Amino acid sequence: MTLHGLLGRKLGMTTIFTERGEAVPVTVVEAGPNMVTQVRTKARDGYDAVQLGFGDVEQRKLTKPVQGQQKALGGKFVKYLREMPADDVSAHTPGEIVDVDLFNANDLVDVTGKSKGKGFQGVMRRHNFHGGPRTHGQSDRMRAPGSIGSGTSPGRVWKGMRMAGRMGGDRKTVQRLQVVRVDTERHLLLIKGSVPGAKNGLLYVRRTVKPTK
Repeated sequence: MTLHGLLGRKLGMTTIFTERGEAVPVTVVEAGPNMVTQVRTKARDGYDAVQLGFGDVEQRKLTKPVQGQQKALGGKFVKYLREMPADDVSAHTPGEIVDVDLFNANDLVDVTGKSKGKGFQGVMRRHNFHGGPRTHGQSDRMRAPGSIGSGTSPGRVWKGMRMAGRMGGDRKTVQRLQVVRVDTERHLLLIKGSVPGAKNGLLYVRRTVKPTK
């Protein structure tokens, strides 16, 4: 296994049962098939990586530069392009198909995706503030942030102050998730627990970067 991971699509969550009858919540990820679209080398590009493509798309929906990047695919076009590290990039060639057999049951993986957007939210939901007092004449302070700084010194609001604002829609990674089952026929990975993002969202599944305990 030279490649470190795959691109996939989140299909949703379900529950499976072990041989002992234990219920295990899992996220179903359609991870592949991925196509190798380019191979980056240190001599030419300054670093080693393998560019993977995932998801079919019509040619007219891609820009001319992206179409030019996919010339080596023989008329096939993919929607998503991402680069993945590999132990040996020379072992891969453009047009090669990589599938879920890259992983085995009980492997530990890190899953990266774009979290669900929540829109503009207050400090209680966004930062878990407890709000102001509910008594002693405080009639409208229940969900307020409170003071954001003194007037004389520093005389301004510090950068990074936790306040209300846009929440979600960020790149998030959940580490050390267990692969419970691999379905090679349907290109599915069943990963224990939840992963970032909504249904049909793009996911980046790779071998965990944390050492095994």
